[in-house]
Amino acid sequence: MRRLSDGVEAALHCALVLASLPEGKVLSGKSLAEFHGVSESYLLKHLRALTAAELVEALPGPRGGYRLARAAAKVTMLDIVEAIDGTEPAFMCREIRRRNPGNSKDPCVYKADCFIKSRMLAAEKLWRDALRAQTLADLAADGERLIDPHNKKAFATFLGKQQR
Repeated sequence: MRRLSDGVEAALHCALVLASLPEGKVLSGKSLAEFHGVSESYLLKHLRALTAAELVEALPGPRGGYRLARAAAKVTMLDIVEAIDGTEPAFMCREIRRRNPGNSKDPCVYKADCFIKSRMLAAEKLWRDALRAQTLADLAADGERLIDPHNKKAFATFLGKQQR
């Protein structure tokens, strides 16, 4: 499996914060970047990708910002991964099995897919299915259960001051 980009982590965290906003409220990209301790330009690139994938809405203007485009229960972790890193398979079979010196040059020998490719793609399907089964609402429930009261209070204070 290829390594996921750092943008996936940033996008998941930002989407989770946006899932906490009251209806009709937004957060600026600057506020999201400040909250996560990353540069605004770095984060805006990923917010644009989430917007292009229609997972997030970007509202323009001085009172604008970002909010989820649909309910947290309708946004999967896979949606976010694919918005940032794309939908292409992680494993790319280059058919190196055809290159060894003793191999037949007859193309008919290779009618079936490479069995390594088949297993790798099957494993990736399981991984994608697992991410597809988990939503932002599931992550929010984890946060509710696992984040300590001090950090919950700090988050609520930040959100209260920064939402528009």
